[in-house]
Amino acid sequence: MRRVAIPIENNVLSEYFGGCNYYEIFEIENDDIRKTTFEIPEVEAVNELPDWLEKRGITDVIAYKVKKEIIRLFASRKINLFVGVPQEDPARIIEAYLNGKLESDKRIIEELTN
Repeated sequence: MRRVAIPIENNVLSEYFGGCNYYEIFEIENDDIRKTTFEIPEVEAVNELPDWLEKRGITDVIAYKVKKEIIRLFASRKINLFVGVPQEDPARIIEAYLNGKLESDKRIIEELTN
């Protein structure tokens, strides 16, 4: 089973990974969404979010912008991170994820790799 977290602000993917109102979490089994929950992070700093997500069994995070140092924290916890994903409704994002059609904004990827 996979657990995918999407940071949400104003009903769309949050611009910043740590600046969301809540996380929409999808439990996925055999490419079917089994359950959707909403959780408000109980952390004081952005660098605590990867640990908070790991404790909830999150396997994948879909985000728009993430600081470089946060990417390393996800890698150390073996959580897959998809960045640069367009700020859309979470239902459209999870559908693209399930169909293997998530696309990243090249400009965001360049910011992270330079």
